[in-house]
Amino acid sequence: MPEDCGNHGCLRNIKAKPVCICSGIVVVVLIVVVFLIHIPWLWPTRPRFILQDVTVFVFNLSSPHLLTTTFQITISARNPNPKTGIYYDYLHVYASYMDQQITFPTTIPPTYQEHKEHNVWSPFVYGTSVSIAPLNGAALSCEQNGGLVALMICADGRVRWKFWIVSRRSHLSIRCPAYINPWNQAAGTIVGENAVKYTLATKCSVSVSV
Repeated sequence: MPEDCGNHGCLRNIKAKPVCICSGIVVVVLIVVVFLIHIPWLWPTRPRFILQDVTVFVFNLSSPHLLTTTFQITISARNPNPKTGIYYDYLHVYASYMDQQITFPTTIPPTYQEHKEHNVWSPFVYGTSVSIAPLNGAALSCEQNGGLVALMICADGRVRWKFWIVSRRSHLSIRCPAYINPWNQAAGTIVGENAVKYTLATKCSVSVSV
């Protein structure tokens, strides 16, 4: 009599089902594991910045609307991510007063920051006879009589994250408040002829956007 192979085929299908189910579970588990591994890269922690000090060489309001300045600023940057590096493709640093830029931007060279690494930058920023808004000139004259000037040290640039692969560029914005008294050398530390350093250790606000 010829062999009946129909039942054998059913048995093979029955045996194959558990294998298919197990394979599917393994694939799902692997996808979840890969996703969890990539979480630090998908949502990296923003770098942290501290404005350590500002050294004032020139701060001269020659008329109500013309301001000449020269600063050297010291900013420390820390990458808090345990497994993600940061490429700083460029950073433009400048000073502003009442939301108006008062110095030319100074570019910090491209830098790669390893995970948990610190970097310190000390760029010079300056502006020569910069025309400021009349309202800002009046406010600065008042602050000159009062002593303290509320400046903002800013940095804008582009960064990329490295975790196995390198992400696309994101926009980095840094804002560091600086309260100084450029008309009173006793308020800081004299570090040279007509140069006064103001130690601040101010935390900066940091935002990252696509």
